[in-house]
Amino acid sequence: MRNDQRAADALRPVTIEKGFQPQAYASLLITMGGTQVCCAITMEPSVPPFLRGTGQGWITAEYGMLPCSTNSRMQREAAKGRSGRTYEIQRLLGRSLRTMVDLASLGEVTLRVDCDVLKADGGTRTASITGAAIALRDALDRMLREGVLAAPVEILPVAAISVGMVDGQALLDLNYLEDSNAEVDANFVMTGDGRWVEAQSTAEGKPFSPEDFIRMAALARKGIDELFTLWAL
Repeated sequence: MRNDQRAADALRPVTIEKGFQPQAYASLLITMGGTQVCCAITMEPSVPPFLRGTGQGWITAEYGMLPCSTNSRMQREAAKGRSGRTYEIQRLLGRSLRTMVDLASLGEVTLRVDCDVLKADGGTRTASITGAAIALRDALDRMLREGVLAAPVEILPVAAISVGMVDGQALLDLNYLEDSNAEVDANFVMTGDGRWVEAQSTAEGKPFSPEDFIRMAALARKGIDELFTLWAL
């Protein structure tokens, strides 16, 4: 039994609170166990220079952790500069969210996604993707209601989850204690039709077998299928 009494294939309790930041174009707070992330969308009526005149929109993302989101205070990246980890997560977020829609269907607007970690207990990047995808869907719905979009756009749901090998066992949705003791750490991003967007897996010590990867991928698919039920909220 895991330290929080979950089965190996069980997600932590997950909740969504929409409208968490009313000033945003769309926003929500996603809670997965002890991890909380605020996901907010800003719509801008312009695009980066490389897209001007193309009629195509853009989706980009930023990620950050509040100073007291972890056990010891983190220095603000506004003061020290963004870390390599932050840039990596932002790129992953952007890639994942851009798979959701045909950017040409948006017109020349930018949807800027901000994911701010309020509490970190493992799985912050995957919670960010899962929450941001739902917030993005809500933003697109609002754009249609307000006439920014002339017609509905086809939306491909996306969600993400972490998996790891701890003491030789594959575990779904690692909390911080499990993640810090994992022999293998993996993050999976999947679309609603069962295709992978990203599969990151890293051995922290000795290499892992292809069979271990298959076990982790199967756990990830099970967990992500459960996360897609959040889209009905």
